[in-house]
Amino acid sequence: MVGKLRNMTAIYLFKGDKVLLLFRQGGKVVNEVWTGSAGGHFEEYELNDAKECVLRELNEELSLNENDIDNLSLRYITLRRTKGEIRQNYYFFADLEESVHDDLQSNEGELKWFSIEDIGALEMPYTAKYVMSHYVSDGQFTDKLYTGVANENGVDFIELAES
Repeated sequence: MVGKLRNMTAIYLFKGDKVLLLFRQGGKVVNEVWTGSAGGHFEEYELNDAKECVLRELNEELSLNENDIDNLSLRYITLRRTKGEIRQNYYFFADLEESVHDDLQSNEGELKWFSIEDIGALEMPYTAKYVMSHYVSDGQFTDKLYTGVANENGVDFIELAES
């Protein structure tokens, strides 16, 4: 029986038509792949507040705060069963405030700006790759919240509508 949970957040920062990705180095769970601009595991006090977690990670990893971004939005929540645990990921998207310089540094690895059309060829964590593929094809044209369940063939997405 699987009972262990791993809750994580990621944020993808945009400036114009570019998205900032991190080549994460030295991570215990995610390593040597391109990920969101910042992200990580929930602290105990954040378990009911994914936004608080992603803002803390944004500050810790990029020295940015909520005033440095616009249009912060939770767009995807995914579930994946792997390595004896259920991983729940919260994917946020935001625009880097125009006044903030885009030459950012991270203490987690190398940052680089990409055109969203170019990210499909990058090595990414399993659900992140499918989230970004869905975002490029569908998500960028809506403001919907999607949920995705991972399987051996990919991730199946549906809108998570309020009911």
